[in-house]
Amino acid sequence: MMLGGYRRLPTEPFHDGDEEVPSHSTEVGDDTTSVVVLEEEAHVGVKKVEAALQVYGRHPRWILFASLALASFVYSLDASTTSAYLTFATSSFGEHSLIGAITVVQSLIVAVGKPVIAKIADVSSRGTAYVTVLCFYVLGYSVIASAQGVGAIAGGIILYAIGNTGMQLLTQIIIADITTLSWRGLVVSLASTPFIINAFVGPNISSAVIKHLGWRWGYGMFAIVMPLVLAPLIATLLWGERKAKKLALVDSLLGSARSRARSLSRYSQSSQGSEIGFQLGYTALKQRLKRLAEQLDLVGLVLLGAAISLILLPLTMSVRGSLKSGSIIAMLAVGVALLGIFAYWDIRVAKVPVIAPRFVRNRSVILAAFIGFFDFMSFYLTFTYLYSFVLVVKPWSLVNATYFMQIQTVGLTFSGIIAGICLRYLRRYKYVLVIGLIVRFVGVTMMIHSRGANSSDAELVATQVLQGLGGGLAVVSSQVGAQASVTHADVAIITALVLLLTEIGAATGNACAGAIWSNTMPGNLDKYLPWLTDEQRAELYGSITSVTSLPRGNPVREGVIQAYDDTMKVMVIASIVASVLPMLLALGMPNWYLGDRQNAVDATDLDGRKSVETESGSSEVGDVNGGDMLRTGDPVA
Repeated sequence: MMLGGYRRLPTEPFHDGDEEVPSHSTEVGDDTTSVVVLEEEAHVGVKKVEAALQVYGRHPRWILFASLALASFVYSLDASTTSAYLTFATSSFGEHSLIGAITVVQSLIVAVGKPVIAKIADVSSRGTAYVTVLCFYVLGYSVIASAQGVGAIAGGIILYAIGNTGMQLLTQIIIADITTLSWRGLVVSLASTPFIINAFVGPNISSAVIKHLGWRWGYGMFAIVMPLVLAPLIATLLWGERKAKKLALVDSLLGSARSRARSLSRYSQSSQGSEIGFQLGYTALKQRLKRLAEQLDLVGLVLLGAAISLILLPLTMSVRGSLKSGSIIAMLAVGVALLGIFAYWDIRVAKVPVIAPRFVRNRSVILAAFIGFFDFMSFYLTFTYLYSFVLVVKPWSLVNATYFMQIQTVGLTFSGIIAGICLRYLRRYKYVLVIGLIVRFVGVTMMIHSRGANSSDAELVATQVLQGLGGGLAVVSSQVGAQASVTHADVAIITALVLLLTEIGAATGNACAGAIWSNTMPGNLDKYLPWLTDEQRAELYGSITSVTSLPRGNPVREGVIQAYDDTMKVMVIASIVASVLPMLLALGMPNWYLGDRQNAVDATDLDGRKSVETESGSSEVGDVNGGDMLRTGDPVA
């Protein structure tokens, strides 16, 4: 059976007498075989990591896991503290109002940067990609820490965003490289456990830094700490790649695939340059750059980045009535048009496309991407104005309100670990995915009352707990399901594309929440506070401090609470509608068997060799390029 361009393997371990797994040459459909062969040299980074895993002993593997854990801790500490510094940084130059524009640009970089970084990791190597994004990260925070104006802060944020989104994506990719399907969900969720601590410790650290050191040191210390933290991880990756190269393991894995790629490749013209004498160097360099551009699909990446930016920018910056303005409509129209041009380019022109046709035919990838899109759209519809809502409706302190906002993050982390354990022992992901989305749906429907003026504290907390529990189950299982459906060569780019569509869903949810807020809240204030002047109502609409300064029981504050009640109900109803779609899409996901292999479509081990799981618990291992299978005892875990 063909699924997404790959031949689907049986979903259970093999029993005696079952049909043997076909050789590599028959695992991919005839219509995609030539494409896969042409892409071999665009996935040298994948072969390097497979070769490195053959030379790693127990200690280097544990160093990798320990380094990933330490890096994840620093990532979460960064996320939990530096967001507070931006307010003080911009205010020190009298430009506090530019925070919105800066965060919009940052969100664009985070979204469109993922496919670019995934391509770099595939074409070069994981270690090289890590060094690249670390340089952007350090340079970005260094620029911010030494900034003499808000323009330098904005420039530093852009550089930092490239590095930050790259490091987080590469962490997910490397986890997929070094873990089998049965363990991957658990390891991915464990990488998020530092958020449990830093969600509550981070605000205290940022407050102390601002009070005693200043916002510049808040950024600057991460520019110093992050290279030290990532040094063991990067050194281990580069050491493994270099040792594997010395042992010719990379060439061995590429093997006949590389020779086939060369024979079928359109690059064969480069051999003609050998007759040109001294012009050989220039010709070789020019063709090498052209070849690199084709492998990266630079044109496709530029088209995709421009299209997504033009679509996300008006969505994330939308205000009341702005979606009807000519400039916003023009940006959306051009963005959609560029998306169409990108599709034509990747389908008809690109030799190594960003989004290969087999990805579009892959049900698991497409459904996982749209599950992420609608799930995050639903989430941000109710989350965008949640902090404002609790400050107005509840008599909580700022600290307690901040802790409340962290409940869902903590719930996501805990339930993600539960999901990983379930995937490990159930060896299936679809049950966990569907249950998680149902729990998330229940949490959203409960908000009809909990986001109202008369909700209790317990109701409000319970909805956030349910959202977190369901979200953790869904996120981990859908990611593993998508990665299980592709070969190792495609793991990096499909992970990036699924996360890209998820980011677009988040931006769409933010835009919808903003549109609902700006088009309903002023009218609701008119409805519940008719005795106030237009100027007074405008002040209440534009400044939350003008509301929170009034005590509960004050007619004005109670009127604002009623206005919040009506507005939040509209957002919740829209969120409920959006949260139904992921449940329906999840029912269509193939329920892959999560065995002790890198993926579920070609029976390849982590080190690039083939191995078929049998009933006795042994495995049959062979070269990735085909050939006889050899029985080797226990399966590789």
